[in-house]
Amino acid sequence: MAPPTHDTPQDPAPEHGAGPDTAAPAGGDGAGPPQDGVGVKDGGRVAALRRFAAARRRALHLTGCAALLAVAVTGGSVALGARGGGTSPRVAPASAAVSPGLLASGDLAAGITALQSHLRAQPRDFGGWATLGLAYVEQARTNGDPSRYPQAERAFERSLALAPGNDQALAGRAALAAARHDFAGALAHADRALKENPYSERALCVRVDALVELGRYRDAAEAADTADDRRPGIPVFTRYAYVHELRGDVRTARRVLEQALSSASAPGDIAYVATQLGQLAWNQGDYGTALTHYARALAADEDYVPALEGRARARAASGDRAGAIAGLKDVVARYPLPGPLVALGELYEAAGDRAAAADQYALVDAWTSLARANGVDADLDTALAAADHGDRAAALRAARAEWDRRRTVHTADALAWALHVDGKDDEALPYARRATSTGYRNAVFLYHRGIIERATGRADDARTHLRAALKLNPGFAPLGARDARAALRDLEADQ
Repeated sequence: MAPPTHDTPQDPAPEHGAGPDTAAPAGGDGAGPPQDGVGVKDGGRVAALRRFAAARRRALHLTGCAALLAVAVTGGSVALGARGGGTSPRVAPASAAVSPGLLASGDLAAGITALQSHLRAQPRDFGGWATLGLAYVEQARTNGDPSRYPQAERAFERSLALAPGNDQALAGRAALAAARHDFAGALAHADRALKENPYSERALCVRVDALVELGRYRDAAEAADTADDRRPGIPVFTRYAYVHELRGDVRTARRVLEQALSSASAPGDIAYVATQLGQLAWNQGDYGTALTHYARALAADEDYVPALEGRARARAASGDRAGAIAGLKDVVARYPLPGPLVALGELYEAAGDRAAAADQYALVDAWTSLARANGVDADLDTALAAADHGDRAAALRAARAEWDRRRTVHTADALAWALHVDGKDDEALPYARRATSTGYRNAVFLYHRGIIERATGRADDARTHLRAALKLNPGFAPLGARDARAALRDLEADQ
């Protein structure tokens, strides 16, 4: 799991997972306690891209991708799979993320059009303005249209001007801040919303996400307990599961996600939760179970991109490189986001096709520029991708900047790896240790720590952590897993 983006149950972005990375199902907002339900405890950058493409003499291919890229910038946490691997973006079903009743037809664009028409006739409907703002945030995330963020902001401002302090708009602002990776702002807005309505599901969920993304895991666990007490349901269950996964409690995470899946009925919810279960299984190296969960997700929604990406990654880890490449090509043709672009590039590189790999990495650079141009903090994305496939100095600058903003296990790992590739292994080691300090079972983190320990002369520790990475998830990344095995062979030969 992540997310998301992430990081948190993205999406919860989730750590990023971003798993789970802040776009996991956010649910609707109730005015009071639910009457039923059982809680968990109870039951301009496109042009630059074109110039780059021309310089690399592959303009036709990259320029074609640039048009897709321009509409693929999402606000949820995106967990990047750099050489060390990564996690899939967690994308919540729109039906679970926008309220109240906006998507009865399942068509977000039609719902927005209807809301706009309604607000022209009833411009003082503060609830309608808040719902429109949330719909814009969701549309930015699912359709990759970052121009919707300023529109969302204006809609929330209009709602608050009409009804100062209304919790729907405050919770919406929290969701918008999280989408832009402003997690301190998201937390502040969520807290304000909860003062107005302690049972706002959206505010409760964004609060968990923000605390996770700020690295405040103990507080996030308490927030997840509170959310489960007040608004039990799929949006809360997925976040509750991710908080436990981050602490190494995979059994509880799996149980809670299975409970969430058993209660899901909407195709979007089934696809979302089954994908989270698939990611959890993949993280533990159980590729057969992961593929089964992804199949269930795609049976509910055959076009669910996170499940398509997860299936491709599981195929790659299982040795089906051709199937994985075909799957990831389909994913990036729909949404050329950093995670699948890097994963596809690494598969090409592992197969010896460096030109095709370079095309994918170039698009990651372009995505980062587009994200920043539209107000999204992309430093974690930059650090993870550039450390192995770009400008190492830029990777370190980005990682340091992200660490200054939020101190999560994911940012600790990114900073450790950026320091390592820049030749600063003694400085990197404390961050690598911090990344693995919560018990979170992540093969990438263990691999990075092992490589850094080897570079600092700690051979015994390096062997321990490289073995642990490969035992946990032997196919965690096409290049990372290969390099881990090579390093371990050298270390064992030196014994």
